[in-house]
Amino acid sequence: MFGKKRMEKKTYDKENLRPVLRCSICNGEQVAGFQNIHTGKFEEIMLIRNEQDLNAFKEAYGIDTIAKEY
Repeated sequence: MFGKKRMEKKTYDKENLRPVLRCSICNGEQVAGFQNIHTGKFEEIMLIRNEQDLNAFKEAYGIDTIAKEY
């Protein structure tokens, strides 16, 4: 009832998409999402404000490692 909110497992197309953390060199803003490996198009999923947000994103999609792009 109270406490940590349960995250449901989500899926993504692992053959065509790769998880990416877009980082701004100007203001340090980070956005997690998926990039199409064929077209390069990036789809934003969530804003990453701290380590807990990043861990929640990785846990929700079952991701071990995530590439950073600047």
